[in-house]
Amino acid sequence: MAPLTRMRAANPGRAPTELHAEYYAQRASAGLIIGECAEISPNAYGWADTPGLWSAGQVRGWRGVTDAVHNKGGLMYAQLWHTGAMSHPDFFDGALPMSASNVNPGQESVTPAGRKPTVAPRPMSKDDIRRTVVDFGIAAKNAMEAGFDGVQIQANYLYLIAQFLNSATNLRKDEYGGSTVNRARFLFEITETVLEHVEPGRVGIKIGPMNIPSSTPGYRPRDGSDAGSAKISGPFAANADTLPDMEYVITRLNDYNLAHLLLMGATADFTGSPLERLAGDGMFQHFRPLFHGHLIANVEMTRKRGNHLIKAGLADSIAFGRPYIANPDLPERFASGGPLADLDWQTVYASGPKGYVDYPALESEPSETSTNIL
Repeated sequence: MAPLTRMRAANPGRAPTELHAEYYAQRASAGLIIGECAEISPNAYGWADTPGLWSAGQVRGWRGVTDAVHNKGGLMYAQLWHTGAMSHPDFFDGALPMSASNVNPGQESVTPAGRKPTVAPRPMSKDDIRRTVVDFGIAAKNAMEAGFDGVQIQANYLYLIAQFLNSATNLRKDEYGGSTVNRARFLFEITETVLEHVEPGRVGIKIGPMNIPSSTPGYRPRDGSDAGSAKISGPFAANADTLPDMEYVITRLNDYNLAHLLLMGATADFTGSPLERLAGDGMFQHFRPLFHGHLIANVEMTRKRGNHLIKAGLADSIAFGRPYIANPDLPERFASGGPLADLDWQTVYASGPKGYVDYPALESEPSETSTNIL
């Protein structure tokens, strides 16, 4: 099960609740659940009603979740998150969020008052960088104390690590900016710090080259309307550095013997961009030869496509995201050939149990034509 932000931590402590435990336990047959993004510190916070992993109360809340998943026979990783410039002054009493440089990502931040345009952040000082690297390590330690089976570093999408990697949002002149090696330094310092607290076989990373639509990825307003067009705009549109940067990073990740790389396929139209040949299965065809560890493929996956990617040797596992929202028993449905339920977009980003824990499991008998899911 891929990580899915669902905005159900609407409490002052920003901690998971019994509702989270019920939700994840319902989906324990996934085998491995990658939990929703969890901010590593108050400075990392930047999406309304999402849970953190920096306080004792949050650790207790997550322990309730992991216990529930383990009691159903599942495994669960925590995803470690810093939103960087995707945050908003509303989260910091008017102060600016921080990032590599003062470049507005040109997106929208999901604030308690709704979506608002992002702003130009303040550039991080060396002390900010050192503190943030330490915070990733502390959050990883907290995750293991909370009973997670491992952690995944969120280095994808538009968030802080990606803001350092991207030559359009990182204009620094010090050892964290300029060359590909310098812009990737922050990521590898974080990785090495996390590995001081968690063994490599329990650490994964989510990363890949992104060409981002002009609205926050995956977000839809509470009324369920369309989040925005698929038009590519802003500093996160792919540039000449995007692909070689990612080739360098993913190749170097082999040095750490990590548990997995979660690689997302195209999330926007790559036509006419430097990533054009990565459309469709091109993403996995390109990066599979570069990464020697366990590769998990994600985005627009179906049972048929997932089995094809595994058979072709382009992926070792398949992560399903949105199908798990409305189908808590997704593997059982795949195995039986049962139908998939549709999700209700009005309740994807909302509060309370409706559209969260009330999707029923399929109760029909397996069909005669069922086959095993890989």
